[in-house]
Amino acid sequence: MMVRYRPPKHVSALPDDHKSVISQRGWIRKRQLLNRNRAALTKVAQDLYPDSVRIGRTGFLMPSQWRLDTSVDLGAVDIDLVHPPMPMVTGHHAETLPLRPLMAPGKHYDTYHRAMRDLDRPRLFENRICYRLLDAHWAGNGGRLVLGYMRYFDMIDVGEALAHELALAAIDESGRINSGADDSLWDKLPFRKLIPDPFGLRTYPLMLSISTLTIRRSRAGTTFLLLRRGTGQVAIAGGMLSVMPTGVFQPASILPTYDSSDFDMWHNMMREYSEEFLGNPEHDGDGDPIDYAHQEPFRSLDAARNAGKIRVLCLGVGMDALNFVADVLTVAVFDADVFDNIFDGLVESNEEGIITSKGQNGEQFNFDAATIDRLLNTEAMAPSGAACLSLARQHRESILG
Repeated sequence: MMVRYRPPKHVSALPDDHKSVISQRGWIRKRQLLNRNRAALTKVAQDLYPDSVRIGRTGFLMPSQWRLDTSVDLGAVDIDLVHPPMPMVTGHHAETLPLRPLMAPGKHYDTYHRAMRDLDRPRLFENRICYRLLDAHWAGNGGRLVLGYMRYFDMIDVGEALAHELALAAIDESGRINSGADDSLWDKLPFRKLIPDPFGLRTYPLMLSISTLTIRRSRAGTTFLLLRRGTGQVAIAGGMLSVMPTGVFQPASILPTYDSSDFDMWHNMMREYSEEFLGNPEHDGDGDPIDYAHQEPFRSLDAARNAGKIRVLCLGVGMDALNFVADVLTVAVFDADVFDNIFDGLVESNEEGIITSKGQNGEQFNFDAATIDRLLNTEAMAPSGAACLSLARQHRESILG
């Protein structure tokens, strides 16, 4: 189906010369096609890589060395912060020129994120400091992640350019998607070819997020919530279902502090609970450092976890096949009384989308194989969320044990 061109909100961003206008309109149209077809394009991207690194048909890639045989306590996963090497692939390449429209006669946008800023800016779009995944090791009942610093727009310049390139190659003028079943698709992806091994983490900046399946456990059963990510609200995966909370692993404040408590995955998850479940303002880096021991809801979340009323488990690490964003996949199991008390003010929507606890036919999301299978087979799901559900189903006994 053809998608009609819709002018950007900031029409003044379009220059007067005809070639630049046509270039930018074509870029906007292809980005609209990309966003409308992310679920299908992710499957196409997944098929470019061996079966051995795929998590089913979720669109999520996870090599054997990043997988876990069983879920492990998040507290057994150590993280190290090191000075990262300069990436060889940044998006400032001749191979990305067709992915960057003209901004003036004869001059292309110099980065993908600048084109997004002017022509297709989502509401949440800031160049925050983030953590970059450099290595992952698992041994026994624990593991270690090696991280460095990067910026959010570093991911946009590589990841969204990769996604845009695939949309150009796989979607024809009528809006049909080439399945990528033959090897000829690779010949149309010169930028992706610069990263022949997506798990070679010194090649490019791989931003790390944390995706959490939140389970409410009671005598009546176990249920979970999902987030319908808002189109136009988020930079990636708009319109798709995701586990919640899901957030980029990053410092809460840019103010330097000794031995910063922000370099902690559980603290990052608690901030996302505060924002996504309770609708509290995002800790976007311009505020004071958080006092996790005394501020709510962090104090209550931490106390409940220490008391064993919240169990937080890790399922492994992997990445979205379409745009190479990494996720630590986790599960948090709440005792019902703790969930109901801490999230007494649970919101219906937040800055990233709409919260849902029921399917299309009004049924609850029960934590069982039938519900998860139905979601994976009938819904457009963000790859990290789909992989999290798939692995949680696989490890259900250890998660609830």
